[in-house]
Amino acid sequence: MYHLWDINDIKRILKKHGFHFSKALGQNFIVDSGVCPAIAEKAGLCDKDYVLEIGPGIGVLTKELLLRAKKVVAVELDKRLPEILADTLAEFDNFELVEGDILKLDLNRFFAEHFEGAKTLKVCANLPYYITSPVIMALLQSDLPIESITVMVQKEAGERLCAPVGSKNAGAVTAAVNYYARAEEAFFVPKESFMPAPKVDSEVIHLTLRATPPVQVADEALFFKVIKAAFLQRRKAAANSLSAGLAMSKAEVIQMLETLGFSPQVRAESFTMEDFAAISEYIMKNK
Repeated sequence: MYHLWDINDIKRILKKHGFHFSKALGQNFIVDSGVCPAIAEKAGLCDKDYVLEIGPGIGVLTKELLLRAKKVVAVELDKRLPEILADTLAEFDNFELVEGDILKLDLNRFFAEHFEGAKTLKVCANLPYYITSPVIMALLQSDLPIESITVMVQKEAGERLCAPVGSKNAGAVTAAVNYYARAEEAFFVPKESFMPAPKVDSEVIHLTLRATPPVQVADEALFFKVIKAAFLQRRKAAANSLSAGLAMSKAEVIQMLETLGFSPQVRAESFTMEDFAAISEYIMKNK
């Protein structure tokens, strides 16, 4: 039996299978024995849970999920890893590996094919930094019955994803995530916890999916378009960004902001969810 977080065991496994890390895929394997159990505990897993994992690597987090959940389905892009996972997770019969790119899968079809009998789903992953936001948004915007998402991400990304909307650290992804889920920073993971060690620290974040959004909007597509436009030029007044992103004249945008009670110099980071909703409703009514 392997200790998948142990550096010596990892080196033995990689040598056995002739594996070399891929920088292009953002591969960093966990070598801290406490991290993965803590992720699984934060996810609140029990023996009735169905879990989706993205990017299992050699299975260090996967093993902790399998020890707790009813079934774990992992999606892996690297074609070299299935052979290793068959070795490191050979003792488990509640594991299924799907080879592919999570961002290219038809998620509803994927769920129907691999999670038969599941009424809800939990997501756990050590996400490659370069796909953090696209993966999280794809999951949040899917029709999957996701209960929660517990993932390890770059610390800076985690802080932005979990920042209060209307605060200095908020960005477009902050508001988008907040629309679908309640986000919290769970715990810090130093870069020394990985092999090879990345240049930045990480943290685990936990998203609890909302039953209903925090604001009601008539046109969700327009609402998200407003959010994206507002942060186009983050360091400038929101009027400039909204004008460029919404194909409105600067004068029209300033008139809109003043009508809604905002200063023409307001910045996007100051907007709350209610503010974004008010802007989108104004635009819809004044098309």
